[in-house]
Amino acid sequence: MSFDPSTVALLDDRQEWLRFSQPHPPDASAQGAVWDSHVVIQGMHCAACAFTVEAALMAVPGVRAVQVNAATHRAKVVWSEAVVKPSVWLHAIAAAGYGALPAADSTLRQRRQEETRRALWRWLVAGFCMMQVMMYAYPAYVAGEGDITPDMVQLLRWASWVLTLPVVFFSCGPFFSSALRDIRLRRISMDLPVALGMAITFGLSSAATFEPTGMFGGEVYFDSLTMFVFFLLTGRWLELRLRDQTAGALEALMNRLPDSVLRQSGDGSFERVAVRRLLPGDVIRVLPSEGFPSDGVVLEGQTLADEALLTGESRPQSRGVGQQVVAGSHNLLAPVLVRVTQVGEDTRFSKIVALMENASLQKPRLAQLADRVAKPFLAGVLVMAAMAAAWWWPTNPAHALMVAVAVLVVTCPCALSLATPAAMLAAAGALARQGVLVRHLQSLEALASIDTVIFDKTGTLTRDAQRITHVFVNDGLSMEWALARAAALGEHSLHPLSRVLVAAHDASDQPRLMADDVVETVGQGLQGQLGDVLRLGSATFCADWGVVVPEFARAAQVHLCRKGEWLASWQLSEDVREDAAQTVQALKDMGVDVYVLSGDHSQAVQQVAQELGIDLAYGACTPQDKLARMMGLQSEGHHVAMVGDGLNDGPVLAGAHVSMAFGQAVPLAQSKSDLVLMGDKLSVVVASLRLARQTLRVVRQNLVWAALYNAVCVPLAVAGWLPAWLAGLGMALSSLWVVLNSLRLTKAH
Repeated sequence: MSFDPSTVALLDDRQEWLRFSQPHPPDASAQGAVWDSHVVIQGMHCAACAFTVEAALMAVPGVRAVQVNAATHRAKVVWSEAVVKPSVWLHAIAAAGYGALPAADSTLRQRRQEETRRALWRWLVAGFCMMQVMMYAYPAYVAGEGDITPDMVQLLRWASWVLTLPVVFFSCGPFFSSALRDIRLRRISMDLPVALGMAITFGLSSAATFEPTGMFGGEVYFDSLTMFVFFLLTGRWLELRLRDQTAGALEALMNRLPDSVLRQSGDGSFERVAVRRLLPGDVIRVLPSEGFPSDGVVLEGQTLADEALLTGESRPQSRGVGQQVVAGSHNLLAPVLVRVTQVGEDTRFSKIVALMENASLQKPRLAQLADRVAKPFLAGVLVMAAMAAAWWWPTNPAHALMVAVAVLVVTCPCALSLATPAAMLAAAGALARQGVLVRHLQSLEALASIDTVIFDKTGTLTRDAQRITHVFVNDGLSMEWALARAAALGEHSLHPLSRVLVAAHDASDQPRLMADDVVETVGQGLQGQLGDVLRLGSATFCADWGVVVPEFARAAQVHLCRKGEWLASWQLSEDVREDAAQTVQALKDMGVDVYVLSGDHSQAVQQVAQELGIDLAYGACTPQDKLARMMGLQSEGHHVAMVGDGLNDGPVLAGAHVSMAFGQAVPLAQSKSDLVLMGDKLSVVVASLRLARQTLRVVRQNLVWAALYNAVCVPLAVAGWLPAWLAGLGMALSSLWVVLNSLRLTKAH
């Protein structure tokens, strides 16, 4: 693998590594800053390769953790800036015999196209030579005794040998280079048995050609060699193409940022600069068909923005003066001037990409099992091939070697290693296109078995953008006085109800008050100092201070009080989401029980539940109440999914088998849910459940196919009934079937 140290050294520039790295969460044991870097590994073909790369990186001082996914060829490297630089651990990858490119490298697509083109050329050369060799081998199969002279037989052998040379030295190049790397580093991968089989077949046939009267002179196998090389390359080339499609959602998302953009200079002119050079406050011009490189506010112009991959909203969104645009969305209609507000890792786009990259590197439980089996299985293949050759050697040495070749080729566990990750990644990509980010691939396995879904009400079944409909205040107090204090407390919370009160106060001309010592009790409310110590939250939260909310205000959701005295209450609209009723009915049709657990008062909860057709609804629940009810369901054998806003549902989200939260409600970096719903459509909950069930079916089909394939073909190969060319065809088709079967998930809607 070619490796340019001078180019890699450039990545030691902090501005350069920011393109493919994010700061790691703070760690008290770390010396200096710690970074998460994402790279694409080149020259990797199997799970054993992934283990090798992980071992090479972990041997580098300063590298704290490594994750490598064999299916996506991506790696996550956690490293300490004070101890090591990117060039050092990239050299370690090269020393192990692999290449590496930053995941955000602008040449990555070009490199992949070159890789595909080289694979296609190898396949074409193998196919052309195979046809010619078959033409020369055909007379030996059909001719009777004495029909062909020995000299003609020998001439045909020499012609086949010459035509096999390009196949061995060009088409088989990747197999041999990978095998030599394995031997040099004293390890084993899936290419080693295959390359060994190719070398044995070519050596045996060459010996028969050069010495037709010798021990191995009875028969040549150039036709078998060229055929199984052709079949293997066919399978590998198609796998390469299909892998790009299954992992395509992540790359499609990452490539939505342009490399450069027009930035306004001090004299009003525009110059094109690299996107990584942008700073908050810069003014940029984004042309039609270009991507927005950063979060910002439109200063001039009116356009349509495509935000489908960021929110799941398929319709273009209108964006005009004063409106927000987000990095990664596309300008569809007209040029606009935008003032940059967030750049780099601070943009929502970067946080989405980080979540997807982390998900793509995870190994589900079934995949981990397959990877653990792969390495000892490969060692067993070599032993089995040697034993088969020893068994057949006394009868016919040449036949014994070809039996060993068939065993080496047919038992390659590519299909087993691909069975789970190919399906999981295809499903994650399909969900990403619908606006659902899968943070943990393992959750797809759990989601498939869900039989109960619990919804929060506020901000989940109901709209996040609510409005105040009624205000109740104590005698002698004004609505403005109460709202100012409620907003001063509410600005310390991300809860939807708090945001409504803050927005209502901001819309007035009243000055904002500052609250001190504000503490939020999750799921209950806020307490802070504004002259007196005040509480803002649920009726239960106020009742802890001996406050009784008046009868006429009990329908309200938010209450303000001080110790022993009710001050004010606000009743807000309860507009349910348009697709909420349809989502609930679809879940029931799938045999899923639907619950509502809410901290709001019971009357409001029952009203929403009745409107949506939900029979099991409970109000006035604290987070502990929600957790207790959920654990009760789990103790009865139910598999529970929780859908909330990610704010006051933390304990329940953590305790559920699968958790989902709307990504607009909480900063993505703080989200602890398994799946993040990026848009405002509740129907994606149903789509996710359906796709998870389909994914598990596909995984089982893949594993059953891989097991049956080996159970049938290995005995045939050992018995000498499976020729080498057919073994190559079987191996290629088994892997191809697994990938094609998984690819069906990318078409799911």
